[in-house]
Amino acid sequence: MPDRDHCLALDAADPLREFRDEFALPEGVVYLVGNSLGALPRRTAERVRRTVEEEWGQRLVGGWNHDGWFAQPLTLGDRLAPLIGAGPGQVVVGNTTSIVIHQAVSAALRLRPERRVIVSDAANFPTDHYIVQGLAAFLGGYEVRDLAEGRFDDAAVVLLSEVDYRTGARQDVPEVTARAHAAGALIVWDLCHSVGAMEVDVAGADFAVGCTYKYVNGGPGSPAFLYVNPRHLADAENVLSGWHGHAEPFAFERDYRPAEGIRRFTVGSPHVLSSAALDAALDIWERVPMAEVRAKSVALTSLFLDLVGGRLDSVTPADPERRGSQVSLRHPDGYPVMRALIDRGVHGDFRAPDILRFGFAPLYTRYVDVWDAAATLAEVLDKELWRDERYAHRLPVT
Repeated sequence: MPDRDHCLALDAADPLREFRDEFALPEGVVYLVGNSLGALPRRTAERVRRTVEEEWGQRLVGGWNHDGWFAQPLTLGDRLAPLIGAGPGQVVVGNTTSIVIHQAVSAALRLRPERRVIVSDAANFPTDHYIVQGLAAFLGGYEVRDLAEGRFDDAAVVLLSEVDYRTGARQDVPEVTARAHAAGALIVWDLCHSVGAMEVDVAGADFAVGCTYKYVNGGPGSPAFLYVNPRHLADAENVLSGWHGHAEPFAFERDYRPAEGIRRFTVGSPHVLSSAALDAALDIWERVPMAEVRAKSVALTSLFLDLVGGRLDSVTPADPERRGSQVSLRHPDGYPVMRALIDRGVHGDFRAPDILRFGFAPLYTRYVDVWDAAATLAEVLDKELWRDERYAHRLPVT
């Protein structure tokens, strides 16, 4: 079993070790929640300050032209595209994950008008499942079928997450995509828990969506992204036909006429301040070798599983090829256990009914952090520190 000195040696040899200095991490905190909200890049505050004080403060409305605000959905999309294996003109950034899921699934349904089945994993993050349930109810005549039934044969669209938000289990994207296409269905991949933590390749997908506030470190509420395969760009329709996606927004025409290419999937004015924070984070990602990110992710999660041993049941696959960059453990009193850990400087989170989640962001998580987290977890369990009555009260966000 590795000891703490061994972990320190691993950190000294880590090819990604210099990236930790890019982030403002509180002293004495082991932050294992990058799968929920990424840490703050040091450069972000200055980028947002510049946007507020110089661009908005000095140029006022001129920022739309002078500082490229109007084009942010496209310029940020092109910057983010390499993180998911996409090319220029294939990704648009803006709105929220819920909205881009609505856009992607709606567009896919219109491309398969003869079919009336949407396949969605009931274990998907709730917003994914809620959106397709709402769409089916709104449109009428559609069935939402659970992935567990294993049938794609009459599906119009399949919506799945590459990495399960609760367990960290990873889907075989090429295999599942091939199955969906063989059945005549289109597929939408949710990449929220994979982008920024591993190499992602959307080349075979029809659509893909994801957030940027987890491993990408774009900040709380940073805009989501939507990928549309080039083979669909001419025919796919954006049902949210907002002004920004019009072919000539400043012609102020009476009727909607969609723009060419990916711009038709923009909706309204960009969120300029949130986009500035994301832009700062993407400066870092332009220098990151994703193969090394994935290699470290596997090493960190494997180390944690080894150190935790049989103390708690893991619901995360032991096979590193079948997991993302998180480890999820079961405990019947998981919430107070997590509260006790956080009070002792180890930050993870809790997902009902009984799962403790630990997310490993390879750019700033160290091997020694993993050792310290496992040691603190052992202390909390062995001494039953979680039984403190303070931890029984649930906070609004778990």
